[in-house]
Amino acid sequence: MKKKALVIGSGISGLSITRMLQENYEVKILEKADKIGGLIKCDRIDGSLFHLVGGHVFNSKNAEVLAWFWSNFDKEKEFLEADRNAKILLKDKIIGYPIENYIYQLPEDQIRSILKELLEILQKNIDPQKAPNFEVFLRESFGDTLFDTYFGPYNSKIWNISLSEIPLEWLEGKLPMPQIADTLLSNIIKKEEKNMVHSTFFYPIYNGSQFIVDRLAEGLDINLSYTVTSIETENDMLSVNSGAYKADRLVYCGDIRRLSDIVKISDSDLIASLESVKSLLSNGTSNVLCETDDNDMSWLYLPDTKYLAHRIIYTGNFSKTNNGTNRTTCVVEFSGKHTQENLLKEISLLPGNLRAISFNYEPNSYIIHDLNTGNKIKTLKTQLQKYNIYLLGRFSEWEYYNMDKCIEGAIELASSLS
Repeated sequence: MKKKALVIGSGISGLSITRMLQENYEVKILEKADKIGGLIKCDRIDGSLFHLVGGHVFNSKNAEVLAWFWSNFDKEKEFLEADRNAKILLKDKIIGYPIENYIYQLPEDQIRSILKELLEILQKNIDPQKAPNFEVFLRESFGDTLFDTYFGPYNSKIWNISLSEIPLEWLEGKLPMPQIADTLLSNIIKKEEKNMVHSTFFYPIYNGSQFIVDRLAEGLDINLSYTVTSIETENDMLSVNSGAYKADRLVYCGDIRRLSDIVKISDSDLIASLESVKSLLSNGTSNVLCETDDNDMSWLYLPDTKYLAHRIIYTGNFSKTNNGTNRTTCVVEFSGKHTQENLLKEISLLPGNLRAISFNYEPNSYIIHDLNTGNKIKTLKTQLQKYNIYLLGRFSEWEYYNMDKCIEGAIELASSLS
């Protein structure tokens, strides 16, 4: 008889780990929402596809992640492959992305200042990876001019916190670590950036990331609209909601901050660890599905403070089936919650003659670390694993994971539980 596993949450992490555990476990997913998908779910609005929280594409440099993903899909028949054509709107001028490779497109006075600072960094042999926080890392990687022009304003918009409060170790493996020699070479030979994970990406022909989660959910035992209120131990088993479900293993893919109210285990160390993460910070996002003029972009980043929005994702260019009218669609993303009246005012300032189709607010999109977050999560993971409870996913592990990193985490966890 197979052991039983419960998975809480049906986002990409929950669906992936469930599929991976099926061989050795009888697995059930409990999902509080009435629809699967978590942060990558989509809706059709008047025929147009709305990525409710940003826009989600797939690629990875991890061979194991690629192999597992494509074992569930037909790459040739079900997906499109595209080059990432991202740009930056800076002082009403379109600049290439990443900006450090397109310094030559900036005004001459800025170019001179940036080159001087980059050469000084080289001369002083500064190692940005030893920086104490994100702000120092950016300044020591690119110099003050590029920081003040782009990196500071843009990142401050997204994270809505002082960059000096963000520890560098949180960003390890999540950002390309630039080499000044490569930056200078890119600006001389004007070569397109191909080293980023998503410099090329795959995208479903129809239904975007909703297609991905719908496929991964096929054949799985999922209970929607179900709220977990308690997790206890009972005779060497885990009991959910006073015995409504029992399991040998439980994988939690929900918001880690809720666990202190859910876990009912008498363990003072565990209780202290659960309490320590209750006040972790996150940012929500307001997203607006819009029609826009034709263009060839995939992303447009908006560092200027005159715009409240921080980026436009041209999801209508990812696949033409995303467009329900004869115009291209896009998603405009704002940090925080805003009224529709204010959002309409803001999109009127943006390029593309935007017309709003639909609105969505997600209260938790971006997780925020402080200098102690990593240790808190590590300690809590250890405490929970004593009771066969495992954390997986962006808001459970409190890591800024994209789709590929969620799958990578699921592979690692499934291997340890096999």
